[in-house]
Amino acid sequence: MFSLFPALVSGSVADRSALRFGDRSLTYAELAASAGALAARLDGAARVAVWATPTLETAVGVVAALLAGVPAVPLNPRSGEAELGHIVGDSAPSLVLAAPGDVLPGPLGALERVDVTIDPGLAAGTKEEAPGGAAAPGSAAPAAPGAVTDPGSPALVVYTSGTTGPPKGAVIPRRAIAATLDALADAWQWTGDDVLVHGLPLFHVHGLIIGVLGPLRRGGSVRHLGRFGAEGVARELDAGATMLFGVPTMYHRLAEAFDEHPGLAGALGRARLLVSGSAALPLHDHERIRAATGRGVVERYGMTETLMNTSVRADGEVRPGTVGVPLPGVGLRLVEEDGTTIAWYEADGTPAGAYDGESVGEIQVRGPNLFTGYLNRPDATAAAFSADGWFRTGDMAVLDPGGSVRIVGRKATDLIKSGGYKIGAGEIENALLEHPGVREAAVAGEPDADLGERVAAWIVPLDLQEPPSADELAGHVANRLAPHKRPRTVRFLEALPRNDMGKILKRELPRD
Repeated sequence: MFSLFPALVSGSVADRSALRFGDRSLTYAELAASAGALAARLDGAARVAVWATPTLETAVGVVAALLAGVPAVPLNPRSGEAELGHIVGDSAPSLVLAAPGDVLPGPLGALERVDVTIDPGLAAGTKEEAPGGAAAPGSAAPAAPGAVTDPGSPALVVYTSGTTGPPKGAVIPRRAIAATLDALADAWQWTGDDVLVHGLPLFHVHGLIIGVLGPLRRGGSVRHLGRFGAEGVARELDAGATMLFGVPTMYHRLAEAFDEHPGLAGALGRARLLVSGSAALPLHDHERIRAATGRGVVERYGMTETLMNTSVRADGEVRPGTVGVPLPGVGLRLVEEDGTTIAWYEADGTPAGAYDGESVGEIQVRGPNLFTGYLNRPDATAAAFSADGWFRTGDMAVLDPGGSVRIVGRKATDLIKSGGYKIGAGEIENALLEHPGVREAAVAGEPDADLGERVAAWIVPLDLQEPPSADELAGHVANRLAPHKRPRTVRFLEALPRNDMGKILKRELPRD
């Protein structure tokens, strides 16, 4: 039987803490009981939606669906009604799982609702006494109806952000989850002794799959903060947590909080691993955290359709601006617009081709970590893959001389063709962030009658009253990179538009 959660099924760590959200927690035995009882109720469902609030109920609901072999569709509670209506109509779930008392919006009103009830007392009973055949402490979780599934069967349908049209449902098979989590265990030396703390949302890959299912696959523990904050991070790390997951916005807030929270730096320094993802962590935040804690922040690279592709290894060198090397089992190559492969990794993981830190190509990947396709969208699925079966990520990157991947932007929005040059917006953003007067930076191309496109920058200065001049910033970039990469237009803002994960929404930048 293929199992995503060997420790949960075997009962080998029954008394160990599995999940903690705020002051509510479940041991592995209690999780097996509550999720097992719910899994039995899901028998026969084709697909279930999960109202993915940052709560114990969301985690139990997803685990129950996975135990039952029923694909789960996490729903972002902050989505608008039009987007939710599209997702519900597209995925056609049989029912929706929610915490008791949650008020669900209109698009979910027609669905049968099942409240996720947490009853740790089930674990004190026997299998015969517990509803749904839930397991007693020390015993295995029940094999819920439909739970014996093949690794290629769907586990989750996770919807993309919808930046280029209505969100598409990426069908994530069970083997992709297992392959990614096992590869990360290798890269991060992740074991059942680790205790992870994070405050990420639970409707996407980073927060749900890596942040909740990851510890459960290892037989370890997760402590979710509910709401991210420096005080909570310090408290959990001081109380024995060994790993922290976050996005750049979170690490920026931690770096800003060192003076206000004197114990924070020490707490972060005691963590075994600090991991950032979903967007590039600015250089000055890397430097401030390392200077205060003595520890570097590990960056990784993934996306909804591929889960995780690359990472800096726990025993590797932390180099700001890079996202490490391919995870075990993941093939990666850089491809030019004409289809020419310019750089790649050999089967033994060594880089080949143009790994010079300058040659830009689209990242294409293949491996067991990939989704099986977009739900109800064979056209989009076919377009997402090359003729020889590699997934086109749409991300542009270079390979550094040491073989590390350095992402320079999205193909659709961050590849600037100016005066015959191909320029990645990401490397200019990194250069701008090295300027002492810059807090945040975004770069994109704008139409230019002479150059085709010109480099434009949007800057959040450290001091809004006395920002650095446009000429100063252009010179700063020209000196660090090359004259043709300097911004020709600079606009100053109080803040950059970002989504829930901290990614800059470049289409919302003012272009007056």
